Amino acid sequence: MVWFRAGSRVAKLAVRRTLSQSGSYVARATGSPAQSRCFQTTVFRTKAQSAPVPRPVPLSRLTDSFLDGTSSVYLEELQRAWEQDPNSVDESWDNFFRNFVGQATTSPGISGQTIQESMRLLLLVRAYQVYGHMKAKIDPLGLEERTIPDDLDPGLYGFSEADLDREFFVGVWRLSGFLSENRPVQTLRAILTRLEQAYCGNIGFEYMHIADHEKCNWLRDKIETPTSTQYSRDRREVILDRLIWSTQFENFLAAKWTAAKRFGLEGCETLIPGMKEMFDRSADLGVESIVIGMSHRGRLNVLGNVVRKPLRQIFSEFSGGTKPVDEVGLYTGTGDVKYHLGTSYDRPTRGGKRIHLSLVANPSHLEAVDPLVVGKTRAKQYYSNDVDRTKNMGILIHGDGSFAGQGVVYETLHLSALPNYTTGGTIHIVVNNQVAFTTDPTAGRSSQYCTDVAKALSAPIFHVNGDDVEAVVHACELAAEWRQTFHTDVVVDIVCYRRFGHNEIDEPSFTQPKMYKVIRNHPSAAEIYQKKLLESGQVTKEEIDKINSKVLSILNEEFLASKDYVPKRRDWLSAYWAGFKSPEQLSRIRNTGVKPEILKNVGKAITTLPETFKPHRAVKRIFEDRAKMIESGEGIDWAVAESLAFATLLVEGNHVRLSGQDVERGTFSHRHSVLHDQETGERYCPLDHVIMNQDEEMFTVSNSSLSEFGVLGFELGYSMENPNSLILWEAQFGDFANGAQVMFDQFLSSGEAKWLRQTGLVVLLPHGYDGQGPEHSSARMERFLQMSDDNPFVIPEMDSTLRTQIQECNWQVVNVTTPANYFHVLRRQIHREFRKPLIVMAPKNLLRHKDCKSNLSEFDDVEGHPGFDKQGTRFKRLIKDQNLHSDLEEGIRRLVLCSGKLYYELDEQRKKADAKDVAICRVEQLCPFPYDLVQRELKRYPNAEIVWCQEEPMNMGAYSYIAPRLGTAMKALKRGNVDDIKYVGRAPSAATATGFYMVHTKEQNEIVHKATQPEPINLSHTA
Repeated sequence: MVWFRAGSRVAKLAVRRTLSQSGSYVARATGSPAQSRCFQTTVFRTKAQSAPVPRPVPLSRLTDSFLDGTSSVYLEELQRAWEQDPNSVDESWDNFFRNFVGQATTSPGISGQTIQESMRLLLLVRAYQVYGHMKAKIDPLGLEERTIPDDLDPGLYGFSEADLDREFFVGVWRLSGFLSENRPVQTLRAILTRLEQAYCGNIGFEYMHIADHEKCNWLRDKIETPTSTQYSRDRREVILDRLIWSTQFENFLAAKWTAAKRFGLEGCETLIPGMKEMFDRSADLGVESIVIGMSHRGRLNVLGNVVRKPLRQIFSEFSGGTKPVDEVGLYTGTGDVKYHLGTSYDRPTRGGKRIHLSLVANPSHLEAVDPLVVGKTRAKQYYSNDVDRTKNMGILIHGDGSFAGQGVVYETLHLSALPNYTTGGTIHIVVNNQVAFTTDPTAGRSSQYCTDVAKALSAPIFHVNGDDVEAVVHACELAAEWRQTFHTDVVVDIVCYRRFGHNEIDEPSFTQPKMYKVIRNHPSAAEIYQKKLLESGQVTKEEIDKINSKVLSILNEEFLASKDYVPKRRDWLSAYWAGFKSPEQLSRIRNTGVKPEILKNVGKAITTLPETFKPHRAVKRIFEDRAKMIESGEGIDWAVAESLAFATLLVEGNHVRLSGQDVERGTFSHRHSVLHDQETGERYCPLDHVIMNQDEEMFTVSNSSLSEFGVLGFELGYSMENPNSLILWEAQFGDFANGAQVMFDQFLSSGEAKWLRQTGLVVLLPHGYDGQGPEHSSARMERFLQMSDDNPFVIPEMDSTLRTQIQECNWQVVNVTTPANYFHVLRRQIHREFRKPLIVMAPKNLLRHKDCKSNLSEFDDVEGHPGFDKQGTRFKRLIKDQNLHSDLEEGIRRLVLCSGKLYYELDEQRKKADAKDVAICRVEQLCPFPYDLVQRELKRYPNAEIVWCQEEPMNMGAYSYIAPRLGTAMKALKRGNVDDIKYVGRAPSAATATGFYMVHTKEQNEIVHKATQPEPINLSHTA
């Protein structure tokens, strides 16, 4: 083994020693002043020019720790001081010298070892710990040209070939591995050999960036243990069997469907045995459930071989697949391509345990599923009372290009240690193909490794050669042990290759000719491992052939069975979801009113503070006012209505979780769900004290990191685990939700249609034109409405007690105008037998608007109280005009339909203008469109011109969605069509709003004046 390199710094060191006998070195900047910051050179000075010699430091001040010492003179002084009085030096130095001298007296071979040599040897060991991965053989293709750092050259530390067989002692107090105190005396050759084996083999370890002493010691023990990892014959047979399954699965698909895209695992088949061994080890360490997220490469192999999705079902999907037919009219949605689908399975482990595996469905947005997996894992921990976070674990499988390139990876990593988001560590596995589609790593990332982003989290990173299945297994097992020991993230980077192109019908040689010339002749991991086992004599050729035959036989049997396979079970219903209806199953609408005594009791709980608690005086006044609202039953504002909704759901046994940027106080300082003692800083959350012995996580409100994509994804994943929970995400301003557009497009709006996965997630998006400019006005409601899947030209069945419309629509979009209606729409999310996402255009100025108040009687279920109709108390999809109009008002000349806070401005202007012949109705639920209630109002005002009024520009807001549906409702009543709708609102605009407050005020006044003007609005579709 070559350790000393030609042209190394040994010669330089010799020259330096020679020169140092007659002079001293100083560093001097050369070149222009601009260059001096970048370039330095070392020049020689004569003694006459020498820099002043540093004064000796008094021994009393030499209290530095051993690891901080660098000067040889300093070391010699320390040793002399220690020999005279061991108590005169720091305890760590005392320990070092005691060990060093003790070894020297017992081993004549090291009597010549100096303190300086010992220190240099320590630096060499540390260099391997820090840089050994740079020399590790992790590229199976051998294409990567890496410069081995000089730090790994023993010559840099003053050692030469003559020192190889000298014995040395290295021992440091409180360190593990090579540097532990109880290490035996070894020759330099033995030390270097073991360092090479530990750090420069087929696994490259990166962990010295971790600032935690205990964690580094734990890894040193695992990595530097003298006995190399050896697997028994039985273990190797299991590993071989799993590797053959992985390889044969891809070969079988390639033979049967030669032209199909499957994004196979060829080139990284070792992932499957690695994952299986990781799961086995995790189960041994207490894990009971694993949530997996991954993109498309290798997904089918993971589904079939790891999660155990029936092979016949996978093969059936390749042949075109059939929709489930076990029930008439069964809802199957639109479906998705086979390499995006998820499933779940209870799998036995090698240790005799069972572990639940679930693979989350994922779109082609490679890393978008990451935060969902973490959120779903956190939810599992809550519902299983996994306080230590050891029973439920998340595993994310990434690609090299996407792990380095996609921001959601960091957003997800960034959640890992936040108290209300942590899951006790996620294991990340990178399938590192060394190419992203057609992009080389040099063009795809700025860092050395694709995994460098994980260093920000102090996560250990294990780079492993994907051709060495035992190394992959070892790294995966070590990752499982790390996660269960330290409950933090860990990364396994499987450096492999992609035998074919981005997909199987792609030609990779167009862009990577050199790489694919090597790949064409490169043996598979299975061939390499079989050869290794045959040469070792542990397995015979007959045994290998037997495994191959068994696997092929099962694959053929499943293929034949796939021709008659018909899905008969809705696998989207986990245990928690049993009894919930899919879109084709009718469910009754339930009332959302609450008994008055319950409202009073919870109202008191959420407005009462402990006597010893000292809130800010303004907050104290707010809570005193809230208590009066509850006591009097009048003037309930938005924040109290929201708290009442949360509190009543908690009383009913539901979990409530609200997260987002600044949600504890609220962006607009209205919520105050967490209070801070002004003297002690202690926190108090009234909603944590609604019921006796309330679980501290039953109500969770949490400020999030400054992330939309990652945090919304987390809450979406959380909401998918259990339907008996109200999960809410609030944007700081609705405008900022577009930072999470992928989540809305790929998951929230279409997840049920693609994957049959329901969610009741609530998204609160502050919206409203108050003159705050283009980034603080619009939640872009037009985007959510455009993604709604209800037909604008067909009026659905609108039965009063069996509502199919809302079940068949993909989500709900509301723009609510009263605290009571907000209370009911939140409770409606839970009080029904299905789940749909709810998009709320949340108010801003209505939070404190003098007219935006409700009475407590609008929240209860008492017959005769406001809000109670023949169906009970529930969310009002449309609020009729409040001027006590009869069922037929022929004298009304204009019906203005609007939504949101604009209603209050219109009503105020109507009063000023005394326009009693103008009716104003609020469409509270925009989607799905309330045809029945709109038609009721059209009948009430048979002679009125029909106006849609909005404060958004014409090309934004609800107009494009409302117009065709309102036209359909009118046409059915023979009241004209879409061309007869008068538009009042801002003109089309590229920006959502003006940045000039005076312009905003002028525009807003024009809208409300035009909507209430005495003259007919003659022009259709004009601002």
